[in-house]
Amino acid sequence: MGSPAPPVNGPARRDGTTNISPPRALTIAGSDSGGGAGIQADLKTFFAHGCFGMSALTALTAQNTVGVAGIHEVPPEFVVLQIEAVASDIGVDATKTGMLASSPVVEAVAAAVEVHGLAPLVVDPVFVSKHRDRLLEEDAVAALTERLFPLATLITPNLHEAGALVGGEISTLGDMKEAARALLAMGPGAVLVKGGHLPGERALDVYLDGDGFIELEGRRFDTEDTHGTGDTLAASIAARLAWGDELVVAVRHGKSFVTGAVERSLRLGRGYGPVNQDWRRAPRA
Repeated sequence: MGSPAPPVNGPARRDGTTNISPPRALTIAGSDSGGGAGIQADLKTFFAHGCFGMSALTALTAQNTVGVAGIHEVPPEFVVLQIEAVASDIGVDATKTGMLASSPVVEAVAAAVEVHGLAPLVVDPVFVSKHRDRLLEEDAVAALTERLFPLATLITPNLHEAGALVGGEISTLGDMKEAARALLAMGPGAVLVKGGHLPGERALDVYLDGDGFIELEGRRFDTEDTHGTGDTLAASIAARLAWGDELVVAVRHGKSFVTGAVERSLRLGRGYGPVNQDWRRAPRA
């Protein structure tokens, strides 16, 4: 399975010497000590796309392939300080958010996005981990939808997250489309409802923007080593936006990239192994 290389006409440039200024991508998310998801997955994905990755940590997690043993939230003011440090010096071409933990963190991140003009912005509304450990406090959902969604270029909920956001169970393609309509009405520029947990031979996602629906199909693989799929997809889209791709092009690439990462996922640990962001270079086992 191939995947297109970053466009040659992107923002990377030389300064007259041998130095190159690559696209700059920022992840605002939690840390995964097991390395499979969170900022670790995001930074690996940015690197795989030729971007310079930066991070603002919202929470520390003690986790592995089996589960989450503990969460330590970063104070909101320190989250903002991290964002300001990189935005004011290095600059940001695209931003992705993941685990935001609590309402105060969501509010702080939304304010920082506005102040520093952190667009395009991909919001992955992370609710729970692969092991069903809750990663977003219940009172933070309203802050997420009211403060951050209207600033988002794209939101990327999975079936569980989309159902929780619109108040209903999603079990069919029709349900996915209805949820996408309701989510688009909350203010983001576009919605990608991920259908990886929907039964069927193909992994089907639904994209919706002001021009209508696009159904994105991908191969489904018989594996439980899928830790980090959502983070990798959203980070891949953000990376391509940093290169200057149109949103639909970036989304299609993200779907292709994460399909390859799942196909060559890694058998590590005793639980859900991580997907492989380095699949384009790594030899097939």
